[in-house]
Amino acid sequence: MKVRILAFGIARELCGAREFEMEIPEASTVIEFKNLLFEQKPGFLAVASITIAVNAEYSEDTHVLGANDEIAIIPPVSGG
Repeated sequence: MKVRILAFGIARELCGAREFEMEIPEASTVIEFKNLLFEQKPGFLAVASITIAVNAEYSEDTHVLGANDEIAIIPPVSGG
């Protein structure tokens, strides 16, 4: 199934785009999506952590993704 990815901050650089589509297996969970992302974009392994939002809501690793979901990859934020 296809999902739409939005990448922010360093995630945008690692993905090479701010928005793109990705094909993932049906009924994948957020953690399965992350593992697939790390396989396809190994640069993410150097990032301390990422947060995933699905359809504009922060999601747990056990959340099941659906076709046409919008997934936001949110890297750690620092600042002062």
